[in-house]
Amino acid sequence: MREALVERATAETWVRLRLGLDGPVGGKVATGLPFLDHMLLQLQRHGRFLLEVEARGDLEVDVHHLVEDVGITLGMALKEALGEGAGLERYAEAFAPMDETLVLCVLDLSGRPHLEYRPEAWPVVGEAGGVNHYHLREFLRGLVNHGRLTLHLKLLSGREAHHVLEASFKALARALHRATRLTGEGLPSTKGVL
Repeated sequence: MREALVERATAETWVRLRLGLDGPVGGKVATGLPFLDHMLLQLQRHGRFLLEVEARGDLEVDVHHLVEDVGITLGMALKEALGEGAGLERYAEAFAPMDETLVLCVLDLSGRPHLEYRPEAWPVVGEAGGVNHYHLREFLRGLVNHGRLTLHLKLLSGREAHHVLEASFKALARALHRATRLTGEGLPSTKGVL
């Protein structure tokens, strides 16, 4: 089983996260921020992962620290669960529509962290449950830097914050599921290392 349990504590947050890449699908998610829980359940369901998250943060200050630190912890767990990466599909892409919204996520489990996501160019209106598309950037930045992957996220259409954020998490989940499948043997790299 490709699985990891990671706990991360700072002066601002505490996160305990368990990730199983090969299921079973499900697990309790409780961060104290209902919209973040809703998004993590999208990752769980559409990524077909075991994902358990228990977290606390200084929500009286802002949602920023908690959203970012959950992304960091997820990245740490992903890196640990993948191990050396033998047999990985490695590359994947996924579209996710949600009514008027369409999002594309393309990723590479390359070992090289890079995030291509420009929220200032997205014409998103408002927020959803205290979370906006700039908070999404911090979540993704934490995931990318600590999971050591390259991730491109593109908004092809849409403006309503809830739809944009949810479609983004669904596209991410579907791409992560595909990229983490074991489809070969050996490392999927001509360098011999990810």
